Amino acid sequence: MKTKVISVIVILSFLFTLFGCASIPEEHKGAATGAAVGGATGAVAGALLGGKGAKTETAILGGLAGALVGGLIGHYAYDTKKTKEETAQKYNYQSSMGTMVRLEDVSAMPATVKPGDKVDLKATYALLESADQDISITETREVRMGGELVGKPEVNVVRRGGTYSSNVPLFLPSDAKPGTYSVITTVQTQTAKDSKETSFTVK
Repeated sequence: MKTKVISVIVILSFLFTLFGCASIPEEHKGAATGAAVGGATGAVAGALLGGKGAKTETAILGGLAGALVGGLIGHYAYDTKKTKEETAQKYNYQSSMGTMVRLEDVSAMPATVKPGDKVDLKATYALLESADQDISITETREVRMGGELVGKPEVNVVRRGGTYSSNVPLFLPSDAKPGTYSVITTVQTQTAKDSKETSFTVK
């Protein structure tokens, strides 16, 4: 299926800050916007764009800190992999099970990179709900290096039941510290969540 893209551009600051979400008027969908406050401790600003057919989709992106200061979070993209019916059959889902979230796979690609390279933080997850209605989802990628939280891009989306893949590209700063970075991906609804961990190495 055709990949749907929410363009989100964030200029990074020294401070790790989580900002609220906003809506972009229909006429501006499909075009990226963004702004930043200069200086090492400037605020993070992002562009929030709705995907095709997504009536209430917005995004929230946290900043990067520590080993990732000066990096960039690129375009958030998602694709529908299976329908609700196909997903329900795979998991032998019954309506009595309520809302179900299953993270099937997470990855950081490529697994080994150099400073200045791009890392794709990918996730594939199944979502099922007894009623045929929109479900609010929060996707979080928590990036840590040596136990220190250095990034937390978070995306709020609205989905129907099915199986989805999504990706958040992370553009490393040219002076990214070498070492292994863990990435804990969490997909959460109001009543269910699932998490998986992966990693990438900067050499």
